[in-house]
Amino acid sequence: MADSILLNLDLPGIQKIRSGKVREIFDLGDALLFVASDRISAFDCVMPNGIPQKGEVLTQLSHFWFDQTESLVPNHRMVKADAVCDFPALAALPATTRTALAKRAMVVKKARPLAVECIVRGYLAGSGWKEYQKSQTVCGLALPAGLAESAALPEPIFTPSTKAATGHDENISFAAAAAILGADHARQVRDLSLKIYAFARDFARQRGIIIADTKFEFGLFDGQLLLIDEVLTPDSSRFWPASEYAPGKSQPSFDKQFVRDYLETLAWNKTPPAPALPDEVVARTRAKYLEAYERLTGKKL
Repeated sequence: MADSILLNLDLPGIQKIRSGKVREIFDLGDALLFVASDRISAFDCVMPNGIPQKGEVLTQLSHFWFDQTESLVPNHRMVKADAVCDFPALAALPATTRTALAKRAMVVKKARPLAVECIVRGYLAGSGWKEYQKSQTVCGLALPAGLAESAALPEPIFTPSTKAATGHDENISFAAAAAILGADHARQVRDLSLKIYAFARDFARQRGIIIADTKFEFGLFDGQLLLIDEVLTPDSSRFWPASEYAPGKSQPSFDKQFVRDYLETLAWNKTPPAPALPDEVVARTRAKYLEAYERLTGKKL
């Protein structure tokens, strides 16, 4: 089972309502079932082959962080990690199917997602570094002169973006986010995002991982603001090994930056169809995901 790869999933008697880049979402009536596949995307394209156990890492890390942060912000989970397969709507599934779902599924409330992604950056990397080199700004926010690539920012910054149905998300100003969400919700998600990031950054640093940046999503359920989707995973964050951190260059990572770096070496125009990943890239990416999980949780998957 450890070497099997789940790319697609249908469940007998349960309606699939969406198939995203990574997640399959099913309707359980009063709840949703999120199942993380082993698909991997980069540059908004899904690779034709997957990463073994990736979906398990994403789901179990999200469960872990929901446990750690539920005193800071309520979330959309309806059951804890060890009780997913006991949820009544899943009881009729075959035992083998329930076993396969156990580590990669999450039962959640039907929250209405907010139309803005909440990105927090603590270090100068990726698109932020590219922008800084041109204008000494990141997402339009002015930063001090003389910062090196991968440098820690004076303080973490909130850089929201739109959610594009197709193509790339677009960075927007806080004022633009407030126009979309309303001023109160924009302030709330900004403050919560910075609070969660600060907590997770300090927690991870003690375990040898730098969280350079991350993306949060929020939703509304019965008027309450909830943390939803995945949280502080290698897909939604940039994780660096603290022991190898050296500003002034790109950093080694535990996330899918390893896949991005490989793809950057190809003569590929970053539009579908995406190229298949070589076995070596798959194996090393899997190892990165598993190591991130083990370092953060202190447990084997």
